[in-house]
Formats: sequence, C-alpha cells, structure tokens
Amino acid sequence: MNKPRKFVRTLTAAERRALERGRKSADAFTVRRSQILLASAGRMGPAEVGRVVGCTAQAVRNAVRAFETDGLGCLGAKSHARKDPGRVWDRGRDEDLKDLLHRRPREFGKPTSLWTLALVAEVCHQKGWTPRVLSVEPIRQALKRLGVGWKRAKHWITSPDPEYVKKKGVGTG
Repeated sequence: MNKPRKFVRTLTAAERRALERGRKSADAFTVRRSQILLASAGRMGPAEVGRVVGCTAQAVRNAVRAFETDGLGCLGAKSHARKDPGRVWDRGRDEDLKDLLHRRPREFGKPTSLWTLALVAEVCHQKGWTPRVLSVEPIRQALKRLGVGWKRAKHWITSPDPEYVKKKGVGTG
C-alpha cells in the first residue's frame, strides 16, 4: 500500500529565497531540509525526493510536515535534550538521600545490610521521591553533588551495631 503523495504547499517568494540561501548553509541539517522542501515544491514525490537528496521518503514527509507546522523555523535542527531535566532527581531531596544512607537497608524491608546504588534508587522510588526507579547514574551524581564519592560512602556511613567501630578496625582473615 503506497502512501499518498505529499507535497509542500506553494512557496512565497520570500520562502523560496530563504530555502535557496539554506542550500548554501554551513549546517548540513539546514542544507538537507532546504533541498527537500525545494524539490517537493517542484512537485517531486517523497520517494523521488529521497532518492535525489539521499534520505528516506519518510524523512521527506517529516520535513514537509515540519514546514507546514513551523514554516521556515523547521530549517534549524531541534534540540534532543530532555525538556524536563528536573524530573530525574529532585535536588531538594539531596539531604533526604544522605539521611537515607545513614540507615540500614533492612529498615526498608531489603534482605541486605549493604547499600548499592541500585538499591538506593529502588528505595527512593518506593518512598515516592522519584517517579520511576532511576538508573544508578543520577544517584551517583546526587552523591557527588553532596561531596560524597560512592566508594567513600563507607567511611561516613555508620552502623547501629555497638561493635561497629571495633569490627571495622580489625581485619579478617
């Protein structure tokens, strides 16, 4: 089943001049979009434009759709950065995170007495601090902001065990 041919609307003289300038741009994205839109304005179908320009017919349809929506604004590549970076880890929870690490995982129903970054991420989600279980990287970055490298954490995490200091100072083996 072939998709119906999609062409760009009739260009104004100013738009055509802007697209001609875009073909000479230093930005490859702008050059490609300009080529696609000018070819489409010449009533070439998406598959044919794709063959000439060196892209897929779907990329041509996407460019035409972007031009319909944004006009000449579609000639610049859009950022792929997240639009909501604060959603990953709320910096207001940094101190809560530090306090969490001073407690035992067993207090949260975990079958271990040692924290791992993955376990911290899981507990943070269970406590409602994050919308999903995060990867270990945002947790590591939060600890780094607090001035705590994960490998260093064992030096400031304390145990409620009264023999902790004594056991920690004595090597086993």
